[in-house]
Amino acid sequence: MSELGRKLTADVLVLGGGPAAAWAAWSAASQGAKVVLADKGYLGTSGATAPGGTNLLYLPPDRELRDKAVEQRYVGGGYLSERSWTYRVLDQVYINLERIEQWGYPFVRDEHGVPQRGHLQGLEYMNLMRKVVLKAGVKVLDQHPALELLADEHGVGGARGVCRPDGTDWEVRANAVVVATGGCAFLSKGLGCNVLTGDGLLMASELGAELSGMEFSRAYAPSAAFGTVTRGRLLGWATYYDEAGNVLNSDGNRGQILHKAVSEGRTVYAMLNKADTPEKQAILRRSHAIFFLPYDRAGIDVFTQKFPLTVRGEGTVRGTGGIRLVGEDCSTTVAGLYAAGDAASRERLMGGMSGGGAFNASWAICSGTWSGEAAAAYAAAQPGHAGQRNLRPVGRFGLQPKSGSGDSKASAISDIQRPDNSELLKAVQHEVSLKINYFRRESTIRESLQRLNAIWPIAGSAAGYEGFQQRIRAREIAAMTATARWMHTASLQRKETRAMHTLAEYPEQDPSQLHRIALWGLDHISVRYDQVPV
Repeated sequence: MSELGRKLTADVLVLGGGPAAAWAAWSAASQGAKVVLADKGYLGTSGATAPGGTNLLYLPPDRELRDKAVEQRYVGGGYLSERSWTYRVLDQVYINLERIEQWGYPFVRDEHGVPQRGHLQGLEYMNLMRKVVLKAGVKVLDQHPALELLADEHGVGGARGVCRPDGTDWEVRANAVVVATGGCAFLSKGLGCNVLTGDGLLMASELGAELSGMEFSRAYAPSAAFGTVTRGRLLGWATYYDEAGNVLNSDGNRGQILHKAVSEGRTVYAMLNKADTPEKQAILRRSHAIFFLPYDRAGIDVFTQKFPLTVRGEGTVRGTGGIRLVGEDCSTTVAGLYAAGDAASRERLMGGMSGGGAFNASWAICSGTWSGEAAAAYAAAQPGHAGQRNLRPVGRFGLQPKSGSGDSKASAISDIQRPDNSELLKAVQHEVSLKINYFRRESTIRESLQRLNAIWPIAGSAAGYEGFQQRIRAREIAAMTATARWMHTASLQRKETRAMHTLAEYPEQDPSQLHRIALWGLDHISVRYDQVPV
């Protein structure tokens, strides 16, 4: 077996390959920890940041400016955030962006030579982070998706998964684990195509970790009708048209127009005709090259030709929900388990309102830094080496049972005529469609949750598939189904309209519901309310 297929030991294991994972790995290694990073993709090109540019919550240490930004976030997030966390993020981002510049990132400078640190080009940024992580001594396992965590009575103890290049299994034992694998989106046209699956949420939940903020998962981003790239910022340069060629966005409310049209089965077209000079067009191509990829492949000139749009559900990625954090160090309800980036609930920073870039990008930097440092300290405080612990794999859902496991329930479910993965994917995507999850009604969400609960015994069952790709895909389906159930369960608990969450029957914000909704469990989902600290 190759080295990458061997059992490895470390102090800290980081799962993920985006900016949060990179910062967590660097931060832990900087504390002297032995660190392994395992990603389903390739560190440096993995995640939502690498394909384009991203804004950041970067403000100079000016009290008035920062107070204003904190208050705007507090109000915009439905009063569910904590001001102290926003100030912490402002402080940490300021420090880390100075580090990035010292490491060699070429920030643009103004006419006075002052670096403009409020924006990062994703590919340059993530390529630099890969170099920094490797220089810090982190062992990087590219193309190594994790399938399940390891644990004993003391808490988490590592993870195991599969190596894509050769199909062999891998296992890393570590006294602390940072889950930074991204949130859950439902935007793929077909399984395996740009799927952000929520696998980190599923793995943490199998260990008993709590989730929070799952009701704030109502974001649907524009995409080419024939693609899955949801980088929509450049559509600010577009004019929208209906099928007859009439202009639709003269009132500026293009988002609602697009969402309503898609939910009714109508097609909306766009053309970037506001970029009306070669210079403007060249700037847009340099700033967000991935936006143009599906159109270029289809032979469409987006500046002179109309192209069809749709929207794709982005679940917890542009929402705020994820693994509940119990401390300022990004610790969770499971000993030794930390969460960062989109895998973590961002309510303490963002309340119930998220989005792309800015706050999310800043959160990735800060939560990665804090979780990596805390994980290193936790691992150092443990009396024994991870390799000496009596660890067991805790994955249950969507995984083929181990031979001789005697799991009669899993075996019985496996005997059911299981639909193929593409059919299951379509079924789950239907339950998070615009009609159900964007134009939310209590009755519609309740009926959808009943259908998802009926799907769960099949989607969450031991799949029994041959081949490692099928194992990965079955696990993805289980994670997506579980995430949809958590989203709908939380939505039914918040009988009001607040921030990103709405229910048609409750159109107003209810002051008595100034709380967060924590939930846990898979076969049975439990719920409780947490009051927001003042």
